[in-house]
Amino acid sequence: MGLGERLGGGPGAVSDELKRSFPPVAGPDTRVLVLGSLPGERSLAERRYYAHPQNQFWRLMSPVAGQDLVPLPYEARLAALRVAGIGLWDVVAQARRTGSSDAAIRDLAANDLASLVATLPQLRAIGFNGGTALRHGMAQLGAAANGYAIVPLPSSSPLHTVGVAAKQAAWLALANYL
Repeated sequence: MGLGERLGGGPGAVSDELKRSFPPVAGPDTRVLVLGSLPGERSLAERRYYAHPQNQFWRLMSPVAGQDLVPLPYEARLAALRVAGIGLWDVVAQARRTGSSDAAIRDLAANDLASLVATLPQLRAIGFNGGTALRHGMAQLGAAANGYAIVPLPSSSPLHTVGVAAKQAAWLALANYL
C-alpha cells in the first residue's frame, strides 16, 4: 500500500502534510513584487518557483522582464527577474494542503509581507498572482500596502484554465512600474 492509499486518497494521492513556502527573491532594487499563494506540489518537489511545466508564470513574465524566460535554466530566470527589478514571494509561509489547489489550503500561517515590503526602498507595485494571494496578501499587508500600486493578476496556475493570451494584458501592466 502506497502513501496516498494510506491517506485515503488512492494511488498517487498527495499527502496533507505541512507545506512551506520558499524564501523571497527580492532585493533593494526590486520595483515590482509578485506574490503567489503557496508553491504547488511540483514546485515544492523541485524547490523552484513555478516549476510545473503547465504553469504559465514564466510565459506571462517574459514580456514584463523583457526577455524570454522559458528556455532559461531556473537560476538564470531568477537572475533575469532581479535585473528587471522584479521580486517573488508567497503570502502563505506554511499550510496544510492536499494537492496544489489554493482552495485546499488549511491551517495557514502568513509570511511577514509588511516586513519584506519595508526593506524594498524602490518598490512601486505589488502584483498578486490569483485571488487567494490577493485576498490573503491584502489582509496581511493592511496599511503597509498604502503608497503602492496593487495589481490583481489572473492566476498563472494550470488549474486556472484561461489561456495565456487572455491573461497577458493584466500581467503586462506590471511593466508600467519597472
